[in-house]
Amino acid sequence: MSTRYYIAIPDTDKARAAGEFAFRSQGADGMAQELQDALRTTALFERWRAAQDDPDEVDPALGVTDPAATVEGRQDDLHIDLIAVTSISGAVFKQRLRLLAGSAWELRDVSSA
Repeated sequence: MSTRYYIAIPDTDKARAAGEFAFRSQGADGMAQELQDALRTTALFERWRAAQDDPDEVDPALGVTDPAATVEGRQDDLHIDLIAVTSISGAVFKQRLRLLAGSAWELRDVSSA
């Protein structure tokens, strides 16, 4: 079963400065694509895992993917809204967002997709 997550990124500069794995894109479409890629593929997870002290000890369940995940992005005044639809668990979804945006994101709503 898929879940729809409504995410706001109020300060894109803070999101892009969130660390080694942070968003690189400037606009809503680019950020949506980066999050979608992080949900559909293991690329972000593998980069993060490789940076850990003991990569072999990382729980492989954190690397789960959803090839059907979709993310739409919209610029709304000075912030960006993202709507993600995925079957990935909430805990893993939030972990991916923390890698991409640190604490510079807000979960606005969640619903069944």
